Amino acid sequence: MHYIGLMSGTSVDSIDAALVSISADGKPVLIASHAHPIPPAMRGEIQALMRAGANEIERLGELDMALGDLFAEAANAVIQQAGLDKNNIRAIGSHGQTLRHRPRAAHPFTLQVGNPSVIAERTGITTVADFRARDIAAGGQGAPLVPAFHRQLFHSTQHNRVILNIGGIANVTYLPTDASQPVSGFDTGPGNTLLDQWMGHHNARDYDDAGQWAASGKSSKALLEQLQTDPYFAAPPPKSTGREHFNLEWLDSRLKKISSVSSAADVQATLLQLTALTVAEAVRRFLPKTGEVFVCGGGAHNRELMAALARNFADIPVATTEALGLHPDWVEGVAFAWLAHQTLEGRPGNIPAVTGARREVILGGIYPA
Repeated sequence: MHYIGLMSGTSVDSIDAALVSISADGKPVLIASHAHPIPPAMRGEIQALMRAGANEIERLGELDMALGDLFAEAANAVIQQAGLDKNNIRAIGSHGQTLRHRPRAAHPFTLQVGNPSVIAERTGITTVADFRARDIAAGGQGAPLVPAFHRQLFHSTQHNRVILNIGGIANVTYLPTDASQPVSGFDTGPGNTLLDQWMGHHNARDYDDAGQWAASGKSSKALLEQLQTDPYFAAPPPKSTGREHFNLEWLDSRLKKISSVSSAADVQATLLQLTALTVAEAVRRFLPKTGEVFVCGGGAHNRELMAALARNFADIPVATTEALGLHPDWVEGVAFAWLAHQTLEGRPGNIPAVTGARREVILGGIYPA
């Protein structure tokens, strides 16, 4: 059976489309992939709506429909690239674009846009979407949701393994060698989001290519210690976070408390160290039996960040998921194709030990072709 997974993360850099074949035993194989560009104006509106602002409902409604069209374009593009008949594709699994994630609100909620009715209509393919809401309804954080997929594809009987996804937010999945032991996972804190926002603010670029700008600066011990005082880092899992927490306003409020950072490049160097250090400390504190770490997501391309992770993990080997047979760019896209398969097969897609939900639940709503 063939599925398409569509994913746009906190970094809002592109819509990742993964066309996947899933065998009878549930193992996914990547057939084709496509990174669909998000127009700059739409990217700006997405980022603006991640924070409170004027006329939000009107803007939200329009963005939801426009992103539905764009997600459908991404799906159609990867189908064309693969040369596959649409009739051979069972479903699309669309994560959508998260605008707000408030699992600790008085009435917890999560909001993803990219209207699935539009995707189903424009592609002619059944679409599964809104995966996070059911887990929240069951008392969970609604995130992270990919650990069930990580267990399916990356489990090892030889080493306790952590899969580290570094998108805008960094999250970890712990896969113990003993399959009877629970899988665990959580968001560790910022991944690329602060690095990208600071880069855009000072250099009008979307990201720091390979970490070159960070490498030109010097990490500030005083700033790093100030950033680490945020209570999120010490909070025990289950926990999840997003750009609504870690943003430039958050950074500016802490920069005002110190006076020793000499340049914007020094701040970038410090933010890179913050990501590496908080990931490594979270693994040591909450997942102390970890034997190896495999990285996926955009952060896998940041050479300086990968080097910093290797230094902070010290005796724990760090590599990318390419060593396990799946390119780091496509892990989450494949994951949402697999989650769509779980939904249509009537199988749960969450892991309560990860999200904090009261029970396993079938995720997502189904929008027929």
